[in-house]
This record gives sequence, C-alpha cells and structure tokens, in this order.
Amino acid sequence: MQVHGYIFGSILGIDIVNPNQRTSLRGLRTFCAAAEHGSFREAAESLYITASAVSHQIKNLEQELGEPLFERRTRSVALTDSGRSLYEDVRPLIHKIDKVTARHRRRVSRSALRISVQPFFASEMFVPRLADFTNQHPNIDINIDTSDESGEKHPANANASIRVFGKVPKKLVYDRLFSLRLVPAVSPSLREEIRSGTNCIDGEFARIVHERRPDAWHEWERDSGVSLPEPSNYVRMDSMIAVARAAERGLGVALIPVQLSESWFASGSLVKLHPHELCTDDAYYFVCRKDDADNAAVVQFREWVLQKFDEVA
Repeated sequence: MQVHGYIFGSILGIDIVNPNQRTSLRGLRTFCAAAEHGSFREAAESLYITASAVSHQIKNLEQELGEPLFERRTRSVALTDSGRSLYEDVRPLIHKIDKVTARHRRRVSRSALRISVQPFFASEMFVPRLADFTNQHPNIDINIDTSDESGEKHPANANASIRVFGKVPKKLVYDRLFSLRLVPAVSPSLREEIRSGTNCIDGEFARIVHERRPDAWHEWERDSGVSLPEPSNYVRMDSMIAVARAAERGLGVALIPVQLSESWFASGSLVKLHPHELCTDDAYYFVCRKDDADNAAVVQFREWVLQKFDEVA
C-alpha cells in the first residue's frame, strides 16, 4: 500500500518535507516490527515475509530518509538515535491506523436484517426464541417490524417475513411453517358462569371477534358440532393481542391461536371453554423476495426459522 507523503503526513501529523515523495506504509510497519523485535528475522516471522524482504524495505526507508535507522549487529539490530525518534513518532500512528481499519472491517462484516412479523406472533412465539438466533449470529443486526396486523402480504421494506397467508404466496420464496388453529378461550372467572358439554354450551356471554375473521365463530360451531347460545353482544377488535387481552379481562369468549397462546393457558390467565380446535385454511409462512433469497443473513435466518418452528404442530 503506497501513500503520498504529504497525505500521510497531513492525516497522521508527520512532517514530510517533499510532498511528491512516496512513503511506504508497509515499510513503516516493517520498520516498527524490526524495532520491536530487535531482529530482521523475527520481524519477518511476525509479518509472514522473508528476512531479505524486511532488510530490503528497511534499506529503502533509510535511503528515502537519508540516514541509518538501525545499527546492524551479528545476530540483532539496534535503533540509531534517528531510528528511535522515528519509531516514537510512527508507532502510535500505525496503532491508530490498525484500530481504524479493524473498526471498519467489523462494520463491513456486519449484516442488517429487517423482519416483518405480526404483533401477537412476535410477542408470544418469535421474540421469546430470538435470543437463540442472535447468540448464533452476533454479526447480524436485527430490525423487527410488528406494526402491521394484516396478513396476505410481505412488506416492501422487509428482507424476510413470518406472516399468516390464506393461500400459498406463489410470487415469493416461501416455506410453510404451521396451520393457524383457533380455540375458544375465556377468563377463569367467566368460565365458572358458563356451562359446557360435549355438544352444547349454555350461558350468556359476549363473543369477541377479530375483525379479519368475522365468520370464525360460525366456522368453529359448524366444525365442532357444538351448539352455541345467542351472544349477549359482540366485541370486535383489530388485533389478536387485543382479542386475547379482552378475553383475559372477562369481556367475553375469544377464538385465539392455539400455538401462540401456550403461555396464557399455562399461567391460567386464560382457560379453554371447549377443547375443539378449528383448523383454518390459513397458515404461518416464512417468506422473502426472490432477490433476497441468496442474501447470507436471510439464508441463515431462514435455516434457523425452519429448525426452530419445525416442531410446532
């Protein structure tokens, strides 16, 4: 690597008289190694070059500066006064260059990955597992977008998505993860007021409805063969998190995703009103655009997603 003397001097504070002279940064680095080891041979070993290459670079530097930098001895070298003065000036600057280079190398080697996931999936299934991915891939910076509740889309600004689709997203690279299954959930206190059996459920309660699934209760009733009472009223929500929270607060009974609600059932904040699960036509998919499919970060993320969610029934 060759650097114009006046540029090198301007950046690093070295007073070089001739602005047209070219100073070898490699030569200065070799000079510092020889000064530290007190031996051209040992300097060569540390730099993975030959001893003759070290000697040649030092000789060129001495000719350029017009004065000897080392006293040559039988098996070692020692700095002259001029060499010691140059070393004291140059070594801190070489160290600074190494630090700057290392910092930029780390920046270049880092990857950024923008992921779109729907809010309920993010909070209940994705984020709790994400530490495993970040531990495996500390060089990938993650940006998670959970602002969009709607399905059937892959946001334009996302590298990869895990979202609900009703049909196979054929224009995208995709992997089907698992079906969306819904089960009726209710707060423990409201559950005590509702009588339920194998073929019927009795008692007045509100039906909590996700706006994207207005017919889900009718589909569940038809699929289960269980007769439901007329609802006292409907409570409509635009997000699944709000649906689950409303059920938890005792506002009514909600149909919520089975796989995403394990922690709610485990904690007892929600209980199943009936065990029947409605297996919908919708499913969770990993998706990305074709031009993102070969992105190294996307490839690593896709492999992790398929391994992590393969066991989800």
